[in-house]
Amino acid sequence: MTAKLIMGTQVNEEILKEIEQEVASIKKERGVVPGLVTILVGENPASISYVTLKVKTANRVGFKEVQDNQPADISESALLALIDKYNKDDSINGILVQLPLPKHIDEKKVLNAIDPDKDVDGFHPVNVGRLMIGGSEVKFPPCTPAGIQELIVRSGVNTQGAEVVVVGRSNIVGKPIANMMLQKGRNANSTVTVVHTATKDLASHCLRADILIVAAGVPGLVKPEWIKPGACVIDVGVNRVGEKISEKTGKKVAILRGDVDFEAAKEIAGFITPVPGGVGPMTIAMLMKNTLNSLKFKLGIA
Repeated sequence: MTAKLIMGTQVNEEILKEIEQEVASIKKERGVVPGLVTILVGENPASISYVTLKVKTANRVGFKEVQDNQPADISESALLALIDKYNKDDSINGILVQLPLPKHIDEKKVLNAIDPDKDVDGFHPVNVGRLMIGGSEVKFPPCTPAGIQELIVRSGVNTQGAEVVVVGRSNIVGKPIANMMLQKGRNANSTVTVVHTATKDLASHCLRADILIVAAGVPGLVKPEWIKPGACVIDVGVNRVGEKISEKTGKKVAILRGDVDFEAAKEIAGFITPVPGGVGPMTIAMLMKNTLNSLKFKLGIA
């Protein structure tokens, strides 16, 4: 039996519509909308593409969006002063600094300068601590892990007491999603194992998983024989493995492959995300949700 596809493109659209409706309601009742500033330093093509999509999405859902482009040679002190300005701006609820930054700027110092209550990426140490505590302390879960959890829950997969295995221990995906899935709550409450490069017998751990979340950055790492029949498989990996000519445009495009052997795995798993079109679209949706929640926290309606 072929697995049910968990389409991030579809869930992304559902969430954005929900946000759009809620923003319109708050605007009507309170006369305010969420404010998001995106700070882009330099002209990295990939960063420009990411920021353009974030700006477009923010405008679509009715946010006040400020795109602040800065030259690549901006000094670290000037960038920190700019962040301080937005920290003090009551109309801004979320501050996003697009990474990577030029080498002369300390990324850690910049991210830590953002007001934790406007850190909608969820990377500030204060928000990492809030995530660890869990419950009502959590304000801004990191966007990709939050998107993963939404995909699991909205697909109807039961997380209560489920065996969750996370492949990868990065600060951006592996560690936070493991923490989120073990918290006591209706969308989590799972038993979580994190495996990594030093894990012995990786396959046996994966085979126990009711929910297998793979974020290793290794194309085709997880083999079909590592997957428990009927399991939910979330493939976070987006690996460029070559190029091809697009039938639509006639131009070269990247060939993307996940961390899971998708074609074989879909014949064993009960649920599975494709690459692309699975986890990827969820990140921006959850960024918008965090920004909306930042305003709601401020208004006391969260």
